[in-house]
Amino acid sequence: MKREQFYPQPGEDFVSTGEIQRITERSVSYLESDFPVHFAGPTGTGKTTLAMHLASQFDQPAVLVHGDEELNTSDLTGKQNSYSKKKVVDNYIPSVLKTEERINKRWNARILTKACKKGQILIYDEFSRSRPEANNVLLSVLEEGILNLTTKNSNESYVEVHPGFKAIFTSNPSEYAGVYGTQDALLDRMITIDLRNYDLETETKITASKAKIPEEKAKKIVSLTRDLRKSSSSEDHQYTLRSSIKIGKAIKSIEADPTSGDSTFKDICIDVFSQPRKNGYREKRKQKILSKIEETL
Repeated sequence: MKREQFYPQPGEDFVSTGEIQRITERSVSYLESDFPVHFAGPTGTGKTTLAMHLASQFDQPAVLVHGDEELNTSDLTGKQNSYSKKKVVDNYIPSVLKTEERINKRWNARILTKACKKGQILIYDEFSRSRPEANNVLLSVLEEGILNLTTKNSNESYVEVHPGFKAIFTSNPSEYAGVYGTQDALLDRMITIDLRNYDLETETKITASKAKIPEEKAKKIVSLTRDLRKSSSSEDHQYTLRSSIKIGKAIKSIEADPTSGDSTFKDICIDVFSQPRKNGYREKRKQKILSKIEETL
């Protein structure tokens, strides 16, 4: 669910294009204006990578939380995790026995409380995988700058949010399995940037960098992915940037070429693009992929 604070750094293969720079510049201005940033889009569009890159623009530590169905409010704010007991026996006067016992509850602050107190950057990855009731605690943090500690075991009832605190969220579409609908009240407190599709240049450069293949080959793979995406329904999330990267890595490893005459390349595309889904129709998808390969390449 969490990790210790760290200073985010972009990966060695991070690619910055004109589109990425524009998104980053806007997002930095939003965070500097005390607005949380929310990157929304299908899996495989680089939301987490971009969130890390955005956090790296600030010279301050960050903490990372992964959304999870089992996550609850106390996992974010803190909980009582132990007791300490102290017993004093006074027998200075032999005929008098005096004892004193003290029991203290130990409350352990968790990642959100620490981030609010210390002015860290909260990166909440796939936050909509957590139940809405667990995320309700964020409402007052983002609106009033107050973290309410509702547990009676805390030594304080609330925490004033540090002025340096920033929050970056990522989420997948609500139709994904394991994703909960986000409260409008929470979304209203964020600025959401839709990362459904990058432009051709950005997807090509990212694929080339991640797969370590020439941009010429990466562009062919990305063009095929984008053509398939355009001809598919909005609920079909097979044709993503992540799919292009998978194919790029596979052809590099097996020394295949992204051409219509390379049977190995065709097999790789079918394997990557036609992963089983609840709605089935895998065989029909294969024919569509082969047809697009001939048409595009």
